[in-house]
Amino acid sequence: MTAKVDHEERRRQIAEALLRIADTQGLRSASMRAVATEAGVSLRLVQYYFGTKEALLLDALARLGTQLQARMEQWIGAAGSPPTPRGIVTAILSCILPTDPESRRITRTYGAYYALVLTDPEMVEKPGAQPELLEGFLAKQIRAAQEAGEIDEGKDPEMAAAGLLAMVNGLGSSVLGGQRTGDAALAILAHHLEELFRSSRE
Repeated sequence: MTAKVDHEERRRQIAEALLRIADTQGLRSASMRAVATEAGVSLRLVQYYFGTKEALLLDALARLGTQLQARMEQWIGAAGSPPTPRGIVTAILSCILPTDPESRRITRTYGAYYALVLTDPEMVEKPGAQPELLEGFLAKQIRAAQEAGEIDEGKDPEMAAAGLLAMVNGLGSSVLGGQRTGDAALAILAHHLEELFRSSRE
């Protein structure tokens, strides 16, 4: 049991080193040797645990997704008990926006993966590299709000979810680029959510 725990800890140590490089330098700088140096281990050890750079990239991406999931769950938990569909949608989209050090790190790191996809389209086909699960979950919450009479029945939940997520991703880029503050991005999100949830009352 101890050996298994040690192996997983070493894999985590190496994967998180790659994520730190992705955050601060981008994935073009994340060679196996650079990751080994960042992790404080030998290149041979990185190769032993992951074999290829692609395997390391995908493992680290899955861990990044787990970190984002944990953040979402924390924000949903703070949205009320039990949280409403609107509370869940608001919490998820708000926690994605880069308004604090943790969300800025996550957003920058996902941005590094996105930049990699632009030059390596096959990456988008890999597990964990697509947004369908999150869009589907948001659509489910929007559909539940429709059933509760909180959103116009004529709205397409899938289109609404995709649009909201695309908007938040764009807002996140504008925050990281210094075009607007995190508070301003949150205000824009709140405005669009109010428009979505107000439509059933008009």
